Amino acid sequence: MFKHPKTSGLNIRMSQVGPWGLNAYALVCSKTRKSVLIDPGAEPEALKRLLEKSEPMAIILTHSHSDHVGSLAEMRRRLQVPLMAHPGSQAGGRHLDAERWLTHGDTINVGDQRINVQHTPGHSADQISLLVENQNDAVVGDTIFPGGPGKTWSAEEFQTTLKTLRTIVLSWPGETVCYPGHGPSFRLGDKRQIIDAFLNKDHGDFFGDATWDM
Repeated sequence: MFKHPKTSGLNIRMSQVGPWGLNAYALVCSKTRKSVLIDPGAEPEALKRLLEKSEPMAIILTHSHSDHVGSLAEMRRRLQVPLMAHPGSQAGGRHLDAERWLTHGDTINVGDQRINVQHTPGHSADQISLLVENQNDAVVGDTIFPGGPGKTWSAEEFQTTLKTLRTIVLSWPGETVCYPGHGPSFRLGDKRQIIDAFLNKDHGDFFGDATWDM
């Protein structure tokens, strides 16, 4: 799936790959054709098509869960570009050897456009979201979905998710279109009321798969 091409800014391209329906993305500068590949989860040939008629300059991970990195080694071999990721604890004892470690507030230049990095932990310690500057588009990995936040595996992680939602995600403009790691994109403002209600409930020691209406 390709969004309608923009005449300026970053074009967002998406392909659903692998057995878990992972959304891999390419962000392509409309002017310079420089691009970044985000979350190379599977199917290298499909990932290659995402980058057609562009000049890849980096691979970026929203986080290190296996469904997001399944074809990472192959795409690094093919593209020969730097890997960028957050230095937080990586999933499954994985040890990434990124060329650039990204932290909250960092920026990434893609041609003459810029991406702002925000650390959005909870689902994983190394989860980041990538906000396209001046464009109201955000690639959010598994931070947030139309129906709820990303799965957690402990009460502590769930509390971290709640803090991320309160202090980071809800600070974004309502016009922000969120592009998650699975499923369809959505406008944040359309979910703000139900997210607020979710945050105002006492969830006790809950963790796991959450939905906004629980």
